[in-house]
Amino acid sequence: EGKRSVLSGVPVSLPALVKSMRLQEKAKQVGFEWNTREQVWDKVEEETREVLEVVELDGKDEMEAEFGDLLFALVNYARFIDVVPESALRRTNEKFARRFQHIQRRLAERGLSFNDVDITEMDRIWDEAKAMERR
Repeated sequence: EGKRSVLSGVPVSLPALVKSMRLQEKAKQVGFEWNTREQVWDKVEEETREVLEVVELDGKDEMEAEFGDLLFALVNYARFIDVVPESALRRTNEKFARRFQHIQRRLAERGLSFNDVDITEMDRIWDEAKAMERR
């Protein structure tokens, strides 16, 4: 009685990705940790298969639970390869917004809207935006 949990001290108000990382770091302190990043990636693949299985069953609650497990495993892998998942996702969000806005600009230059083109054309312009970023 009175003994605190190993996980004590992780604020409940943290963003979910950050909280996942902190929980995993706490567990690691007592040896609850994979030995290699390959083991962690195997877990990511296992969780991916489980997501795909429950999607086929179309159970909303099960899909959310399994998707959460997959995200947790991905956060763990990120930690193993020394990537901060919150920063990685923020960076990807910004990249997505830039590329999407490029599509919108290019369509406007042609006097078109999203309703005037299909996903194939939008994807072509997306690839154009990607190529411009590499230059």
